[in-house]
Amino acid sequence: MTAMQTLEEEGRALLAAGKPEEAEQRARQALASGGGTVGCWHLLAVALRTQGRIDDCRQVYELLVDKLPGNLNLRFELAEILLLMGEFERGWREYHHRYGMPHTAQLERRVQRPRWDGRPIPGKTLLIHDEQGYGDTFQFLRMVAWAKQRSQARVVLQINMDQIGFARRSSCADHLVPRGQLPPPFDVHCEMMSLPMAMGLKLSDLPGEVPYLNADLVRVKRWRRRLAGLPKPLVGLVWAGRPTHLNDANRSLTLDRLAPLATADCTFLALQKGPAEVQALTPPSGMRIERLSNEIGDFEDTAAILAVADLLISVDSAPVHLAGALGRPAWVMLPFVPDWRWLLNRDDTPWYPSLRLFRQPARNDWASVCERLKAKLQNWKV
Repeated sequence: MTAMQTLEEEGRALLAAGKPEEAEQRARQALASGGGTVGCWHLLAVALRTQGRIDDCRQVYELLVDKLPGNLNLRFELAEILLLMGEFERGWREYHHRYGMPHTAQLERRVQRPRWDGRPIPGKTLLIHDEQGYGDTFQFLRMVAWAKQRSQARVVLQINMDQIGFARRSSCADHLVPRGQLPPPFDVHCEMMSLPMAMGLKLSDLPGEVPYLNADLVRVKRWRRRLAGLPKPLVGLVWAGRPTHLNDANRSLTLDRLAPLATADCTFLALQKGPAEVQALTPPSGMRIERLSNEIGDFEDTAAILAVADLLISVDSAPVHLAGALGRPAWVMLPFVPDWRWLLNRDDTPWYPSLRLFRQPARNDWASVCERLKAKLQNWKV
């Protein structure tokens, strides 16, 4: 193993151990000779991003993409940096490379029809199909109605069965098909998260009409009865995302980290699903918490609860996007370097007017986030 390879290997180990500053040092040592490998440059880019040095990180990615335009992994990672910085025009174009990477290739749908390019196609049928996670679908469902208006086409929406009810009530498409079933004949298609590229989505276009989704009224009545006897205000709580998400360790925390919130005079509704839901069995001392996970069957239940609750406090997860799409208030706990959709250096989001963002001031600093949430709750009026 060469000295350069040793430095790169050490740098990656340091990065995995949560020491990006030291990882950066190893990368720069390896690159000092002027003959660094792509791996060393990529290590440097990731180490800079982890430190929140986004401008420096972008410069490295720009260099890499310029030298290796065919490397789709690099182009996708550049796309996320561009979108994080609010540079939508180029960001959406580069984001299209998301299906060129090994870990996402299985998500691509091989459609034997051209992709819609955003132009009017009156008399034609446009298939829009969802992709990726539940939160992504809630976020971009707003654009289906926009695409219908722009295209002047008959729109067929193929969507996850768990979310089809929301699409039906929004009347955003002419025909709905559950994912996994064959759609009717169509002329052109577009992935839901390629609509921004096709339509040239700009920050100034957001948020559009909000709310653009609504909860099922029958479920709302049921949950209103279920929650009626609880002391108010009612605050939904989600402290962990999906464990299989690539960035879950960065965005999730444990319920005990939210102990400062226990002093608030409210009832917390544990909406957490998945492995972390068991933490609600042993909440922080003094926290009045109502465990609901066993009663929540799907997102329709979650939407109904959000319609009744006064507030949601959550990490970056699908319920946040659902709350925003419903126009319900939510406070979002974000890591120091967040997902691209939350942008930088702001406590609001153009995607959802009803959301407020609580960012880590430093890497892994959830304590400061919780103290700010505590102070906000103490002065909060429903």
